[in-house]
Amino acid sequence: MSDYSDNKHLRLPVTLVLLVGLLLLLWQVAAFTRSSEMDKLQAHIDTNLARYTLSLKNELEKYRSLPALLATNDSMQQVLAAPDDLLIRHHLNTYLERVSLLTGASDIYLMAPTGDTLAASNWQQANSFVGRNFHYRPYFQQAMGGEAGHYFALGTTSRKRGYYFSHPVVRNDEIIGVIVVKIDLNDIEDQWNDPLMDLLVTDIDDIIFISTRSEWKFKSLQPLSQTDLQRIEESLRYVDQKLVSLPVVKRQPLEGGAELITLLENGEASGVGRTLSASQYLALRQRLPEAELNIVALATLSPVQQQVWKAVIGTAITFVVVVLGVLFLLLRRRIHHERQRFKLQATRALEANEARVRAIIDNTQAGLITLDAQGRIETVNPTALMQFGYPAEQLVGRYFSMLVCDRDRPLCWRMITEPADPVAGQQVPVIEAQGKRVAGALFPIELTIVQMSPQGERKFLVTVHDITVRKEYEEHLRQARDLLETRVTERTQDLQHANDRLREEIEEHHRTQEELIQTAKLAVLGQLSAGINHELNQPLTAIRAYADNARSFLERERYQRVGENLEEISGLTARMAKIISPLKVFSRKTSGQAEPVSLRSVRDGAMSILYGRLQGEQVEVQWPSHLDELYVMGDMVRLEQVVVNLISNAIQAMQSSPERRIEITAECEGAEVVLRFRDTGPGIAAADLKKVFEPFYTTKTADEGLGLGLSISHRIVESLGGALVAGNAPDGGALFTLRLRAVAQVVGADA
Repeated sequence: MSDYSDNKHLRLPVTLVLLVGLLLLLWQVAAFTRSSEMDKLQAHIDTNLARYTLSLKNELEKYRSLPALLATNDSMQQVLAAPDDLLIRHHLNTYLERVSLLTGASDIYLMAPTGDTLAASNWQQANSFVGRNFHYRPYFQQAMGGEAGHYFALGTTSRKRGYYFSHPVVRNDEIIGVIVVKIDLNDIEDQWNDPLMDLLVTDIDDIIFISTRSEWKFKSLQPLSQTDLQRIEESLRYVDQKLVSLPVVKRQPLEGGAELITLLENGEASGVGRTLSASQYLALRQRLPEAELNIVALATLSPVQQQVWKAVIGTAITFVVVVLGVLFLLLRRRIHHERQRFKLQATRALEANEARVRAIIDNTQAGLITLDAQGRIETVNPTALMQFGYPAEQLVGRYFSMLVCDRDRPLCWRMITEPADPVAGQQVPVIEAQGKRVAGALFPIELTIVQMSPQGERKFLVTVHDITVRKEYEEHLRQARDLLETRVTERTQDLQHANDRLREEIEEHHRTQEELIQTAKLAVLGQLSAGINHELNQPLTAIRAYADNARSFLERERYQRVGENLEEISGLTARMAKIISPLKVFSRKTSGQAEPVSLRSVRDGAMSILYGRLQGEQVEVQWPSHLDELYVMGDMVRLEQVVVNLISNAIQAMQSSPERRIEITAECEGAEVVLRFRDTGPGIAAADLKKVFEPFYTTKTADEGLGLGLSISHRIVESLGGALVAGNAPDGGALFTLRLRAVAQVVGADA
């Protein structure tokens, strides 16, 4: 009871210590994780910022030298010398328009020293710059000062953001005008896409004019003074845009030039409007001094916070698991001590009841013998006397070893000299030995020798069981087991032989199936041979004629005509090779491996094989136009064979039809691509629909086929994980539906 009370008083302090330790640990983990994730985020921003800076810099550099190049053009000086000559100005307008299209510039225009625009690439547009005055633009003033100008502004005419490059037009060391190139930066803004990072481009006043967040455009990162606002408005840089600063409520400088910024942003909508929420961003800035621009990257800290929470939760779970494990070990140790205490109490109770136990021993059915410390017999119960056949007076005082055979005596003595201690957890061994009766006869026994300590004296209790009957039973069981094992072995061998025969039959079946497929392909080629002969006969006749002509021209020494005839012969042989090539591919054996196959390639191969027959039979095949987008899992050769078989059957079915047309459609249905082959023939009889895929079933004459085409096609499609179904179209004609597994990317695009 006292132990329980002490433990109860210790629980509260230990719990408080554990809670404080947990809080300190979580605080340290959160701080370390946040620091590590912030470093990773900053490194990620640095990499992307450098890439985007280089992209913007390259875009600007493409056009930086264009104004200087255009300023050397004689047309510029001619227009500036005679601004009222409409013909010269028209030529310059068209020239600037072509240059704008070739270079990708938004606008190119020429300005007089007064700031009036004399010619522009957009001269035909409604918002043309021709006739407009831009003398107030800094890029014009820089160029009139003799320098190459550059400037970003919102177009006063087009209302589009643009970056301007200008250069003076000089004649006889006198500035007579300014040429300006404007580029559109919208394409650069569209190329920047990172869901965890916002990119901004600001001018020298930190006003945002390019941003991946549309609501941040034309806002400043820093509050603007009244003087700066007036200067920007007078230059009409942003026309009539209202310039305000972003709601930055806190700035915290970090190492490496980074800055932690807290912004107020619109949150979720409520009953009275939208609530404002503070968002934290990690900001990095990179300057482009030559362009007077700044590129700023703002990355949200949401991923950092998520990693911090994951680390904190994982640490807390680990801490709880460790604490529970320690508590479990302590509880287990306490239970072990309690068990030892209960064992000791049980031993004392046994010693107190020794007399009662002796009475029980005398009446037990097992042989019980007590020995002194030297192994001499002290008492023997009646069962033991009956087992060995000795009277009690002949056993008392003699060594127990006389009751076992010579072979087992050393083991018995070792158990007496080195007895097991049950109190210490040692298991008392049970041994089998040969007992020795009074006449010297041996019999199997099972005995245990246990040490006892009544009143502190060292004694032993020997328990003896006659196991003659059990041994006989075990011998019978052993014989039965041996017989069973023999039968199992024989049965296993029989099953192994049967499995080997079955495997051989399966392999033979596969070989037969492949041979049937190849035979069907060759049968199709045989059916096409007439068309192929016709196709090859014309080139062969032409080759013979060209060869005879070449011989005649050679005799007349007209070598040029000989060369022309040889070229014609070469072209005809190439045509013959093109006719034969698809047939060689079609006749080869398949690899058997499923892979992505384009339905366009299947169509081209099948149509190459059937070209001659389709032309001879005057059959029109209508294929869908979007086969380039459809890919299925299969084997190119096998799919060609299926398509060839289906079209060949349709051709034969339409021989008596006035209109011979095969319509093929293709569409995606879930994870499958479905092809439907419909002909204008009489269709399939209802009685034949269930038999069309049976081997050697055909409604054709003997010389038209063996009836294997549809059967083999059905097996090929099933082996590719698809399905082939026969039916009739509602408006007449046979309809075969072919379902094939679509390639994953096609399924995703369709979904």
